[in-house]
Amino acid sequence: MGVGKVLRSFVENIVVLLSKDLLKPVLLETLIAIPAGYIIMQKWPQGFACRITMDGWMFATAGVVAVLIALVTVRFQAVRAAMANPVMSLGSE
Repeated sequence: MGVGKVLRSFVENIVVLLSKDLLKPVLLETLIAIPAGYIIMQKWPQGFACRITMDGWMFATAGVVAVLIALVTVRFQAVRAAMANPVMSLGSE
């Protein structure tokens, strides 16, 4: 972060780079978790007397919310780090 600031990178460029790198695992995990959760929730409640139906839109909504929370968190932290004094971060790098 400090090196990018010293080399005159724009805050927006730094935020986009960090967002792309850190959102890839979140998207991958979401793509794995949605089908797995859907399959488990279709089979597990079959043994109960009262059943509810779990539609796919519920899992898709949960995935979108997870990605949005990750995006907001990453962007907030990246902007905060990009706006900091580069001298302070270069001392620890």
